[in-house]
Amino acid sequence: MATDVTDGAARAGVTAAATVTVPGESVVGRPTRWGLRAASAADVEVIAELRATVMRADLERLGRYDEHRVRQRLRDSFSTRHTSIIMTGHELDRIAGSVTVRPVEDGALLEHFYLAPCHQGRGLGSAVLRTVLRRTDRHGVTVRLNVLRGSAARRLYERHGFVVESEDPVDVFMVRRRSGASVTSDEDRATAPALELS
Repeated sequence: MATDVTDGAARAGVTAAATVTVPGESVVGRPTRWGLRAASAADVEVIAELRATVMRADLERLGRYDEHRVRQRLRDSFSTRHTSIIMTGHELDRIAGSVTVRPVEDGALLEHFYLAPCHQGRGLGSAVLRTVLRRTDRHGVTVRLNVLRGSAARRLYERHGFVVESEDPVDVFMVRRRSGASVTSDEDRATAPALELS
């Protein structure tokens, strides 16, 4: 992420920020310390490996897994400008995943949302997604994404208001439309500056 945003990025609301703790969310019933920090070029290989791990079962099920391609697609589209790294641990010193919110002509594209397997199904993904969507909702931004057919992640997105727009043999394309005032509260700025909306 970078602080010099283009007009398109400003509409979708993505700029750089320091790591921030988001209190009050929980993982398996106890408080979890987590935060978002701006991605750096040094993160690309870590996230490429995470993508390969997380997506392998679904890609194999669809007959689409390729050791090189699964990593290269991340490398080719990785954006330090629009990506936040999800950090956990007492000192927020462990990478748990990533999320990218990329501005597009008609809103934002949510992509590269990966969590390490040890963090899946424990509430962290929902907490991160709520934080991302709270920011886009306040600005009336339509958010789109695609998920592999048959992926358990689809249920997460449906719980957060995404609906199917179209499908093909590999992907399900989903959308979440919201309207809202273009106002960002101090509380929002404090809890999710990595997804700053101007």
